[in-house]
Amino acid sequence: MASTGMQIFGFVLALLGIFGAMVATVLPNWKVSADVGSNIITAISQMQGLWMDCTWYSTGMFSCTLKYSVLSLPAYLQTARTTMVLCCVLAAMGRRSKRHAAIASGGCFVAAGFLCLVPASWFTNEVITNFLDSSVPESNKFEPGGAVYESLPCRTF
Repeated sequence: MASTGMQIFGFVLALLGIFGAMVATVLPNWKVSADVGSNIITAISQMQGLWMDCTWYSTGMFSCTLKYSVLSLPAYLQTARTTMVLCCVLAAMGRRSKRHAAIASGGCFVAAGFLCLVPASWFTNEVITNFLDSSVPESNKFEPGGAVYESLPCRTF
């Protein structure tokens, strides 16, 4: 049996992973508008997440629009939504099963970490591919946002 200190350390890491996965799932900044080209100073900044799109104005105001229609979303966004929710559920199940079986709990956390890694990687690939595509106008170019980087530590489950 592992020492008490190692168990507490593992539990704290698990809680941080669960919190990181949940925060990354709901944050609206999976991709943010890129400042490229001659117009570096802009009055608005656009962010897109798994659940909503937000626009920040230079006045400090912002507005967000929820993405209601699942079928109208691209496949990578539908998959990212699904796997991030499954990641959160599996991580919560892994935390609950710690009393019963440490191996089952560890398996849940590994699976949750994998489910968190897949959408972050796929989403980042789509954003970078569109950014490097010369047929996309500069005003429609985005770069990976903070939520993608937030979801990457979820691999430490």
